Amino acid sequence: MGYAAAEMHIRREPVTMGRRWKGNSPMHRILVLYGSYRSDRQGIRLADYIVAGLHERGEDVELIDARQVGLPMLDRMYKEYQIGSAPAPMEALAAKIRAADAFVFVTGEYNWGVQPGLKNLTDHFLEEWFWRPAAVASYSAGRISGARSNMAWHGILSEMGMVVISSTLTVGPINQTLDPEGQPVGEAGAALRRAFGRFADDLAWWTQAARAQRANRQPPY
Repeated sequence: MGYAAAEMHIRREPVTMGRRWKGNSPMHRILVLYGSYRSDRQGIRLADYIVAGLHERGEDVELIDARQVGLPMLDRMYKEYQIGSAPAPMEALAAKIRAADAFVFVTGEYNWGVQPGLKNLTDHFLEEWFWRPAAVASYSAGRISGARSNMAWHGILSEMGMVVISSTLTVGPINQTLDPEGQPVGEAGAALRRAFGRFADDLAWWTQAARAQRANRQPPY
C-alpha cells in the first residue's frame, strides 16, 4: 500500500520515479484525471508529478483537467445523447476514455467528501469506463492527505466498472511535499518518491493483465 504523492509540469531537472516494471509490457495509454476548479489549486502539482512519472516509465499518458474540459453540472449522461449530438468536449473525452488502458484519479477532500469537480466529470460517463484498472491518488493541505476521499473513490470507481488497484498515494501537506514546480521536497517528498515506484508497478501489472484479457475474450457486457 502507498503513502505519499506529488506532481510535475515540464521539469527543469529529471526526476527518478522508481524502478520500471520488468514485465514484457508495451506502452499503455493512461489518463490522469484531476478535478479541482479552485483558483489557487495545489493538487495540480500531484497530477503533474504522476503524469511525469508515468511518462518517464514509457507510458503514453495524458492529463485530463476537469476545469479545462468544462463539462456542465450533470444533466444528461453521454449515453443519453443521440449518437453524434453530445457536446463536442464530452464527445472528445468519451473517445479518450474508450481508448485508454487505465486511469489515475487525483483527488482532494472537501469536508470528508469527494471533490465535486472530478465526480461531476466522472459521472457523465459509465460504460466507457468498464473493464479497465484505476488507481487513486489523494492530497490535502493537512496531514490527513485526503485519505477519506481516497477511500470513498475506491467504492465509486468499482461501482462504475473499474478494477481499483490496492496501491495508492496520499500526500499531505501537499505544499510541504511538492514545490510549485512539482519537485518533491523534504522528507515527505522523499516518501513520495519511494511510494511512486510500487504504485506505478501495481498499475502497470493490472493494466497489462486487463488489456491481455480484453484481447483474449470479449467482455461479458
